[in-house]
Amino acid sequence: MFFQFIDILGTIAFAISGALIAMKKQMDLFGVLIIAFVTAAGGGTLRDVMIGVEPVSWMRNMTFVYIVIGSATFAVIFRKQISYLLKSLFLFDTIGIALYTVVGIETGLVAGLHPVVCIAMGTMTACFGGVLRDILCNEIPVVFRKEIYATACILGGFTYFILLHFFSDKNILFIIAGLVVIVVRLVAVIFKISLPSIYNKEELQEDSEE
Repeated sequence: MFFQFIDILGTIAFAISGALIAMKKQMDLFGVLIIAFVTAAGGGTLRDVMIGVEPVSWMRNMTFVYIVIGSATFAVIFRKQISYLLKSLFLFDTIGIALYTVVGIETGLVAGLHPVVCIAMGTMTACFGGVLRDILCNEIPVVFRKEIYATACILGGFTYFILLHFFSDKNILFIIAGLVVIVVRLVAVIFKISLPSIYNKEELQEDSEE
């Protein structure tokens, strides 16, 4: 039950995240719904395809579809109120990747996968929907920039398996691992921590001039 609750919260967070960026790009209502759905379903769809789940989870559970539609509609109706939240897009996106990381890890464990593969499943579940969202909205995906994004998911995944030796209650593991993802992402943004760049200043300057 708690796992399903986490899954629903992640779906809501990512659907709102997708709807917000679609409205930022001034898309029509259909575009907002599509981007919201792709953001919420993209990572889970890739995960299910890779582990051989047929049909993929959202096709077997219409509740998921209703939640996405409801969340996108909420974002459209209350977009002015949501816009008052500090960094609202960042907030919902961060919550989304935290929740979907643990969902992906648990799905991998149920499938009997190795812990390292489970962490990869969690990271892909959390990040791939955002990748599709950014590509469709003509943006460079956040995961491919210097920002700490996928790295936060990976650290949350490692935390999950480290604590698995000390806690038997998976609900506690879900909460702690999710909080690690959120805290790492927040700290990285607040203190402007990023992965080292492979380009020198001259190369960056030349690219900007072009």
